[in-house]
Amino acid sequence: MSVPPSPRPTTPASPRTGPESAGSRDARPPAEAAVPQPTPARHEPDNGIPADPDTFATVTDRLRAAGCVFAEDEALLLVTAAATPAALWAMVDQRVAGLPLEHVVGWAEFGGLRVSVDPGVFVPRRRTEFLVEQATALTRRGAVILDLCCGTGALGAALAVAVADAELHAADIDPPAVACARRNLAAIAASAGLSLRSGANQVYEGDLYEPLPSHLRGRVEVLLANVPYVPTGEIELLPVEARLYEARTALDGGADGLEVLRRVAAGAPDWLAPGGHLLFETSERQVPHAVETVERAGLAARVATSEDYWATVVIATSHRP
Repeated sequence: MSVPPSPRPTTPASPRTGPESAGSRDARPPAEAAVPQPTPARHEPDNGIPADPDTFATVTDRLRAAGCVFAEDEALLLVTAAATPAALWAMVDQRVAGLPLEHVVGWAEFGGLRVSVDPGVFVPRRRTEFLVEQATALTRRGAVILDLCCGTGALGAALAVAVADAELHAADIDPPAVACARRNLAAIAASAGLSLRSGANQVYEGDLYEPLPSHLRGRVEVLLANVPYVPTGEIELLPVEARLYEARTALDGGADGLEVLRRVAAGAPDWLAPGGHLLFETSERQVPHAVETVERAGLAARVATSEDYWATVVIATSHRP
């Protein structure tokens, strides 16, 4: 798929927070601080917004005063994205109030794709591109892929585009996320020629494996599970952007942050094909318990880490003959 260059909305809260230093972990690591690259309209916006430096400076100052770490980058993105001057100031007001930048502009860039992000839906984090990269190395052309806890559908879409001819299925328990993912996958499939089943039916609404069609049992070659892993007691430590504006089900991993993972791991052997892989992101602190969880389910586990992405991924493989 050929995707035109687009700015990457970036917010200080973009990584999913994990249990270590929950209050500060959401500060963006270097790999997360991508500089937006809008179309060359900075000085001649085609939206009726004055091109004078004062407008840009005013937006930047308001964002900086509100605590936006990348105020100038965000100002450039908002000025470029707004359809009218009135829309610009409305967007600035939303951002100043704490709404995630991706929700303000309505999209995020992930794995080279522009993905719609509806209000309340979990924002795909750039750090999770590391998980997709690990999955890409394991996925054959035409593979059956399952994206659990799919949110916007970004992970499964990025992997399916990367490997070509994939049969992609996705599921989420949150109705707004399902609606968002259905729209995203339909749009990406139309432009990239993905082998999705049909219409909206490739994205299922329900609790983990419960809504999946039975014909997928034993056929899934790559299972991406973007499970929540923030302990319940640390949710209140998250930045306001995540805590107030993203679905709690996408953040809350239970008492120790691993409750959803345990359920995913327990069910994975029934759905994975022989030699199939389950991949999920976790925190460095949780790695020993996460590995133990998948090994108890009968899967072989290894850990991949990236300093560039500031990410930790567990790759679990089915032994079933």
